[in-house]
Formats: sequence, structure tokens, C-alpha cells
Amino acid sequence: MLNGIVSRSKEFDVDQGRIALMGISMGGYLAARAAAFESRISACVLFDGVYDGYDAIKSSLPKSLLDAIESGNSQLVNTTFEDLMKSDQNVRFNMKHGMWTTGTNSPYELITGAKKYSTKDILSNIKCPPLVLEGEKDDSFPGQPKKVYEGLTSLEPPLKKYIIFTQEEGGEEHCQSGAPAITNQRIFDGQDEIFDNRSNYTTKA
Repeated sequence: MLNGIVSRSKEFDVDQGRIALMGISMGGYLAARAAAFESRISACVLFDGVYDGYDAIKSSLPKSLLDAIESGNSQLVNTTFEDLMKSDQNVRFNMKHGMWTTGTNSPYELITGAKKYSTKDILSNIKCPPLVLEGEKDDSFPGQPKKVYEGLTSLEPPLKKYIIFTQEEGGEEHCQSGAPAITNQRIFDGQDEIFDNRSNYTTKA
């Protein structure tokens, strides 16, 4: 897609020095990977930041279930989640949506497959200014955006920026679903700040 934008930049009046990439939800993982390896991206918005998919899932599971996952007891894992999905709408949505997104066929496949989705080892490659967002009560990737921000070791503030949305603002949920107006305003303000002041920014050697 970026090749198409760049090749037709004159036709669509695109400033190639102001190309920003935003990834929403799991797109926060994909956008981080793109920014780590594509130098033509001038800024990125990780909405929200994803540090490690498997770590995110592990944080909400009891030890007995984690032991079953690590030992390969797929039957116990699938049965447990199938029972939970009958009584908990949030678990049902997260499992079904996660399986649809990743092309997996069971809770066990989804959970073990999450080990493939990590930005731990590539965040230091990101050199373009990132804006990392987080909801204080996010139950999909709890605490992960702050880890992403801290992992951006090639950058220092104000070149990198982290914003956490609170319950008082209505943006405490995953991807600030209850506060689109304030979220969009802060995203656009953040991009204006980046592009207006980028000549003063330097990355760490």
C-alpha cells in the first residue's frame, strides 16, 4: 500500500515526509512492526500498544490453566473456555473475535498461537515518532502499552509520547471505545506536534 501512495504522491498531493501510520487494537502490533522496518513511515500511532500477545493472555489466567496450556492439554483448555464462553459475554467475544482475526479454530490454538505476536525484540528499531495510547481499564492488553513505550529505547520524549485515558474521561476501555472525540483530538494534536517540531528531534545513537 505504501508503494502505491508514494508512487502517486503528486497525483493525490501527498507529502512523503508526513506519512503517518495508525494501528487500532491488534493493528497496534502490526503498525509497530511496520514502523520498525519501513523507513518511509514518518510517524505512527499505536492505538493501543501491543507488547506481547501471549503475555497479555497469561495475565488473566489462573496457574492451573496456564499449566494445562504449557503442558499441551488442549482438551482441558478448550473445555474450560467453552464453558466460560457460555456464561461470560466478554470471554465469548474475545475468544471468537480472536479466533476469527488469527484464523485459529479453538481457544487452545488462539492462546498458543499468540506467542507469535510480540514486539519485544523490534521496538528499538522504531525511529519515527510514535504515539502510544492506553485505556486504564483495558482488559485486552492490560499494561502492555506502557511496556511498548518503555521498549522504544531509540527514542526519548518528546519524540515518543504515551497517553493513558481514564475512567473519568470515559476512555478507560480497550481502544478508548467510550471516548472517540477526545481520543481523536489527542491523536491529531499529537501528530501536529510531531510534524511541526520534528526538525528539533533527534534519535538516540
